Amino acid sequence: MHFRWRVRRDLLSRHAVTSSFSTAWLRGDASALSFLSDDYRHREARARAVAAAAASRRVSPALLDVLGAQNARLAPSPARERNLALLAQPGTVAVVTGQQMGLFLGPLYTLYKAASAIVTARALREETSRPCVPVFWLQTEDHDLPEIDHCVIPRPGGGPCRLALELPDAAASRAPIAHRHLGPSVLPALATLRAELEAEPHAEEFLSLLERAYRPEATLAGAFTDVLASLFADEGLVFVDPRDARLAPLAAPVHRFALQEAGALASVLAARTEALTRAGYTVQVHVRPGSPLSFFSPDALDGPRYRLDPAEAGAWSLVGHPDSSAITQDALHAALEREPLRFTTSALLRPLLQDTWLPTAAYVGGPGELAYFAQLAPLYAHAGRPMPLAIPRARFRVLDDRARRWLGRVGLQPDEVNVPRDTLLTRLATRDAPESLETPEALEARLFGAFSSELERVAGQVSAVDANLQDALRRTEGTVRVAVSRLTGRYRRALARRDATAAEQVDRLRTFLFPEGAPQERVLGLPYFACRIGARAFTQLVLDACVPFSGDSKDLTP
Repeated sequence: MHFRWRVRRDLLSRHAVTSSFSTAWLRGDASALSFLSDDYRHREARARAVAAAAASRRVSPALLDVLGAQNARLAPSPARERNLALLAQPGTVAVVTGQQMGLFLGPLYTLYKAASAIVTARALREETSRPCVPVFWLQTEDHDLPEIDHCVIPRPGGGPCRLALELPDAAASRAPIAHRHLGPSVLPALATLRAELEAEPHAEEFLSLLERAYRPEATLAGAFTDVLASLFADEGLVFVDPRDARLAPLAAPVHRFALQEAGALASVLAARTEALTRAGYTVQVHVRPGSPLSFFSPDALDGPRYRLDPAEAGAWSLVGHPDSSAITQDALHAALEREPLRFTTSALLRPLLQDTWLPTAAYVGGPGELAYFAQLAPLYAHAGRPMPLAIPRARFRVLDDRARRWLGRVGLQPDEVNVPRDTLLTRLATRDAPESLETPEALEARLFGAFSSELERVAGQVSAVDANLQDALRRTEGTVRVAVSRLTGRYRRALARRDATAAEQVDRLRTFLFPEGAPQERVLGLPYFACRIGARAFTQLVLDACVPFSGDSKDLTP
């Protein structure tokens, strides 16, 4: 099978949905680079980062044992076994990425992240001749179920199809994702998926994979990992689940640091936030004054987690906990010694934990992660650790045969689709109409322009008769303006309805290319593409299209 792709350098700046920092950083703006280096672009800097990671840390035997056990339960992969063996050797470095546990792998960018880490590790290995292993950090400590309990697929004949789990108290849940089971509602979600996609050429293979992994008794994290590991078995992607009782003692030093240095860390991070805000950037992660970067689960090891806020001297309050009583610093440290699994990382502390456990040369992230990496330098400096390279993940938009056919029928380029629906339909209607058919804007300008010129001509005459008539003229002008605007609106809607076939094609394209007004990769899930193109073929398409150390965006054309 042959694939083609072309680079789209402007997509992120035109359709950014996260902090503006990542747009400026990818563009190379000096102000953005003052917060986060773009060393990933330079071969010499990449070599230094790899050498520093190799010299700074070895994977501990305790972590290696747990990694071996965690990865042993996944799809067989000699490549993964070789990478695990490499992690045990001195001088090996890691390229890390990670993601929340979206239903049926969540949005497409999950796959793009994993592929980017694999290709980046391969490129660093070739450049430096050092072993480099791609690692996927499973973000099982997070608790935001509404962000991950669904999957969206396109319907060729209509709007998007949203498949979602029905999990009790999902919106209010504070328990880490690691402890959430799929439950019986996954079965109707799978049945809907099969009904929607079973006619596609490669549906049976991929749907069977999903059905084996996504069972009611399985966890969200377990099913997610099973499927992603199967897709990248040939590449040897290694998985780390930090929410493991065997790993909790290894995380304890990082949480102890976060507790002991809470005030100092909050201060330097607040200064960083202020600097980013002054520079005109939206801050990605809010830092609570004086609060540690760890969450605490007071009720049960698998129970809700809460942020800690300073209370009276030597004590902390649990933000959002029904019990308003404070917990003392001594009690918190005792809990950390006795039951470290009660502690979980925040978004800003998780990178430090990753780089404490692993010899991380680079982290591959999306636009949002790049934005919060801009906040991290003071944290790493306070911890006395160098930051790894921050590398943007690959960004793609898939144009399959259906999308290309729809684009051809209406004569549009992909980027032209991302405008308001009525505007796009009006543009198509006037483009294909006789020359005498005006655009709504031209019609409004002509009608009101003619009236305005006549009004100006008679204004002097009216003033000569009675100066008080000027108010009546202004009121008349406003009334006519409203009337002309209403007429133009009706004309615009009539143009939009003029070609029902074009409207149908536009709706299909908008659903496929810019679903919910966002880039395709941030909304649509893998099942449609895997069932239509083939799971391995699509995975290989993405791997082949990933260009290491590039922030460009591409169209993928199977």
